[in-house]
Amino acid sequence: MIQTFFYSRRWALWAYGGAVFLIASLAFQVWLTVQINGWYGEFYSILQKPSNHTLHEFWDKLWLFYYIAIPYVVVAAIVNWFTRMYSLAWREALTFDYLPRWKNVTHEIEGSSQRIQEDTYKFAKIVETLGLATMRSIMTLIAFLPMLWSFSDSVEIPWLADIQGSLVWIALFSSLGGIAVSWFVGWYLPGLEYNNQKVEAAFRKELVFNEDDKSRFQDETMLSLFTGIKFNYKRLFNHYGYFDIWMNLYDQSMVLVPYIIMGPSVMSEAILLGVLVQVSNAFRKVHESFSMVLHRWTDITELRSIWKRLYEFEDNLNKYSY
Repeated sequence: MIQTFFYSRRWALWAYGGAVFLIASLAFQVWLTVQINGWYGEFYSILQKPSNHTLHEFWDKLWLFYYIAIPYVVVAAIVNWFTRMYSLAWREALTFDYLPRWKNVTHEIEGSSQRIQEDTYKFAKIVETLGLATMRSIMTLIAFLPMLWSFSDSVEIPWLADIQGSLVWIALFSSLGGIAVSWFVGWYLPGLEYNNQKVEAAFRKELVFNEDDKSRFQDETMLSLFTGIKFNYKRLFNHYGYFDIWMNLYDQSMVLVPYIIMGPSVMSEAILLGVLVQVSNAFRKVHESFSMVLHRWTDITELRSIWKRLYEFEDNLNKYSY
């Protein structure tokens, strides 16, 4: 799966050149995000104490936002488009690596058509999505960690005020705790995703056979196959139900954390409203980067099941080829 794309001379330009382009684009996006965070601090400070500023400064700040936001939007659109093209190239590499080997297989492999047609697409797309998310998280941490560390000097809560970089440590440990809980809450999800694909493949295969030959259509067979699909989906949806409850509760709770920590500093007028907004944004960016795995749990779950299916498919290709 990895070697087919990254170890091939044919796909080297796409694999490595495309990766460099995406990383550079992400770095530019993160730099613009830092500029927007700085803009928030200055803009909200103007709103808090308008008597210290002019209307001209207010309009200048609004225009400055568009000078930052418009390039960000353009680059984000380019990155999204190129990511799709990159995933398509990876899918093509996998497809035309599998097809010649599958042609020479002497043994029927369960769900072969689905592995080649659907799983290759999903694998390339999800790996690319997670890869970009990981790189964005690393770059965001590089940009925002020093900022959040310095903001920690303004914390006035007694037991936190003496800890250097307290905001950073809170973001880190709350993320690790969230990931640990999510691991146990979502324990069954990869296996359920894997089983789902097996029953979907069996149903799809029967539909294809019936499309070619309507005389073999059996209501009982179709009902039985779809009953299996319905049973698996209900189990999957039930497990995702309590996982979503946990995730939503966790995310909503974390929104308040920077306000709880910096609230005393704002009320004592040790910091301005603009600084509070900067702290909130920086904390959110750092926390999201630390907990990237947590917020991409659904993608990771699906990738684990796809990886298992493609690994089994490749193993069977090697085993039954002549």
